[in-house]
Amino acid sequence: MFTTATSRKLKVEDTMPAKEAPRRRVRSVLVERRGERAIELCESLIDIVAALFNVPGKELRRTGRTNLDVARVRQIAMYVAHVVLRLPMHDIGRGFGRDRTTVMYACHTIEDMRDMEEFDLIVAMVERVVLAAFRDRLGL
Repeated sequence: MFTTATSRKLKVEDTMPAKEAPRRRVRSVLVERRGERAIELCESLIDIVAALFNVPGKELRRTGRTNLDVARVRQIAMYVAHVVLRLPMHDIGRGFGRDRTTVMYACHTIEDMRDMEEFDLIVAMVERVVLAAFRDRLGL
């Protein structure tokens, strides 16, 4: 029995010109590497923030709901990852085991809370520590 072109599943490469298929593979590899790098940066960031706030890193990595104190520290870490490390929200979500929209919510929440002077000083201190810790990796 022979199969027709319509009876088999077409791959993306089958529908592209021959020159574009290798570009797509290269792009896919680059995106995968970027994601791996983002996860490594987030893992290191979680360890730093856990030490700063004396919260177990395991609690910050835990999936699902946690108490407000742990959640707030995680939100600060996500915010700093976006603002200081300049990681895309999708990659931060992967690094923290969360969804992109959760990261977006965290960033908006922390930004709104920075109107309080004491809270702003805490976040600014975390930003400085993370910037100093990642200076070499970021090429600054």
